[in-house]
Amino acid sequence: MLIAQNILKQYWGYDAFRGEQEKIINTVIAKKNVLALLPTGGGKSICFQVPTLMQNGLCIVISPLIALMKDQVENLKKRNITAAAIYSGMSFYEVKETLQKAANENYKFLYLSPERLETKLFKEYLPILNIALVAIDEAHCISQWGYDFRPPYLRIANLLNELKNVPTIALTASATPLVQKDIIEKLQLKNIQVFQQSFEKPNLSYSVFNVDSNINKIITVLNNVQGSSIVYCKNRKLTKQIAELLQLQNISADYYHAGLTQEERNQKQLNWINNQTRVMVCTNAFGMGIDKPDVKTVLHCGVPDCLENYYQEAGRAGRDGKKAYAVLLCRKEDIDELKALPNKRFPVMFDIKKVYQCLADYLQIPVGIGEGNYYNFDLLQFSKNFNLDSILIINVLKVLEQEGHLLFTENIFLPSKIKFICDKFLLEDFENNHPKLEPVMKCLLRTYAGIYDNSVSVSEKTIAKLCKISYEKVIEDLNTLHAFGIIEYKPQKETPQIYFVLNRAPAQSLYINHAAYAQRKQLYIERINAMLNYLQTQTKCRSQYLSAYFGDTKVTPCGICDNCLNNKRTEITKDDFEKIQQAVFNFIETTNNANIDSLLFQLKQFNKEKIWQVLQHLQSEKLVSIKEGIIEKI
Repeated sequence: MLIAQNILKQYWGYDAFRGEQEKIINTVIAKKNVLALLPTGGGKSICFQVPTLMQNGLCIVISPLIALMKDQVENLKKRNITAAAIYSGMSFYEVKETLQKAANENYKFLYLSPERLETKLFKEYLPILNIALVAIDEAHCISQWGYDFRPPYLRIANLLNELKNVPTIALTASATPLVQKDIIEKLQLKNIQVFQQSFEKPNLSYSVFNVDSNINKIITVLNNVQGSSIVYCKNRKLTKQIAELLQLQNISADYYHAGLTQEERNQKQLNWINNQTRVMVCTNAFGMGIDKPDVKTVLHCGVPDCLENYYQEAGRAGRDGKKAYAVLLCRKEDIDELKALPNKRFPVMFDIKKVYQCLADYLQIPVGIGEGNYYNFDLLQFSKNFNLDSILIINVLKVLEQEGHLLFTENIFLPSKIKFICDKFLLEDFENNHPKLEPVMKCLLRTYAGIYDNSVSVSEKTIAKLCKISYEKVIEDLNTLHAFGIIEYKPQKETPQIYFVLNRAPAQSLYINHAAYAQRKQLYIERINAMLNYLQTQTKCRSQYLSAYFGDTKVTPCGICDNCLNNKRTEITKDDFEKIQQAVFNFIETTNNANIDSLLFQLKQFNKEKIWQVLQHLQSEKLVSIKEGIIEKI
C-alpha cells in the first residue's frame, strides 16, 4: 500500500497535508465512517481522493451540482487519475457504457448525482462495482434544517445500507451543530468520527459598511486593494450594470450569471482565472468549484440571506494565505428586505397550490403523468402568462423541490442527442443520392459508438472540426438529415428546466408536510436573525462570530476585522485617560458656555471615541454635567 504522503506528492505536488487532512485519511483507511467539517478552501477533495488511490477499488462520489462534478473529473484527469461522471442529460446508452467501464475497474472515481442512485440501471450494476469508499460532498444538503436541503440526498442512506462494509466520508464546509447531528442521523452512520477544522481564516479581514451608494464604495475598495476580485450581486441585471460602471473607471471587469450560455460562462470564467479580467461581477451562480488562490477581495453588493452562503462566498478570498478582504455592503433597504424574507420565502398554501396548477397548465401536463421528464421553462414568460410575481414563483418552486415533487435547474446543460432511425439499406441509398451530406453522416458513424441503436450525446463543434467545415454548416446538415428521417436530432438545451420527480398531482391534493414546513420556516427566521446580528454587531470580532455560528468556539479575536480594528483604536490607557480628563477640565475652566462640538475640536489630537469614554466616566462619577450640548464642571 502506498503511503499517503507519497500519493499527495506524486499527484498534487504538495509535501505535507493541511489541518485535519491526514487524520481524516488515516481514519478512512481504517474503514471507519467520517464526517469532515472543513471550511471553504480547506481541501475537502483530497480527504477522499488520497485514500482511494491508496487502495484497490472505486470511490463513488455523490455531488449535487453538474458543474462541480465536471470540474472535479477534469481536475483528476489532468493529474492522470481516471474518473467519470454520470449526470442529467446523458443517454441510457452513455450511462450504461460508463457503468460498464466502472465495473471493469477502468475508473478510480465515479461522480453521481443523488437522483441516480435509485435508478434501475445503477441498481443492476451496483453488485459488480468494486466500491472501496463512498464520498458524500455538500453533505449538509441531506438536512431539511439546513440552508440548502435537497430531498434526493435522503436516498443516499439506502445505498449505504447495500454497502455494509464500505466506509463513508461525508464532507461539508457549512453545517451548524444542529445540521451536523442531522447528517449523521439521516445517513444512519455508525462507528463515525467527526473532524472539525477551525473555521478561522486568520488572513481574511471581514468588514461591514453601511452605505448609500454601493458602486462608490466598490470603486473605493478596488482602487485601494489591487488584485483579483469578485463582486457578488443579488440579481443578473445588477451584475451587468456594475461591470459596465467599473469599466468606465478603467477597472477591468466582466459579469457572470446563469442566464448566459455555457460557452459564454466558460470563456468569462477562463479570462478571470487567467487574470485577463480583474473583477468578476456575478450572482451566486459563480464560484462553486473554482480554485483560484490569489483572490484579494470578495465584495457583497447586498446581503445574503444566511451566514452559510456568506461564509462560503467570502471564503473565496485569500486561499493563498496572504492578506485578503471580505467586504459586505449594506443599505437600509437590505435590512428591511431581509426582515421581510421569511414570509416571502415560505408562501402560504393557497399560493403554493395556485402556482403548481399554473405550472401544470403552462407545461400542459395532465394529472398522473410527468414523472422522470424534463420540461423547458421560461420564468419570465410563465410569470407574464399567468400574471404571477417572479419572486413568488421561485420560492414556490423551492418549496416543491424540498417536498420532493420536482427539481428546478436554472443552468442545466443538456448536450445534443443523435440516433440513426433508418435501416442500413436506405442509409446507403441516401448517401449515394446526397453526397454533400455524406461527410457528416460518416463522421457520426465513425466517431460515436452505438449511435445506430442508441440516442448518443454529440458535439457539433467536434463534428465541424473533424469534417473541416463550419459549425453552422454542421447544424444545417443535421437538421436536413433529421427532416429526411435519417436521424433523430435533438439540439442541445441550455434553457432552465423543470424536472418532475413525481407524477403531476391535482393541485388541491398536493401533499405538503405542514409540520416540517413550519419548522423549516422557524429555522429560516433564526438564520435571518443571525445574519442581522452579524450586520449590526459593532464590538464582537467578526471571525469569532462566524466561527461560533458553526460551533467552533475556540477562535480568538482576529485583530484585523473592522470591529477588532475599532476596538484597538478605542482602547484607552491610564495615561491617555488622565491626559484627556485634564484637558476637559482645562477647557471648561477657560471657556464660557463650553459646548461639546468646541471641546471635540479643541481636543482633536485625541481619538474621538476615547474622549467620549472619558466624558461618560466623568458624568457617571458626577464630576461634569452635559445638558443641551453644554458641558459644565460640577
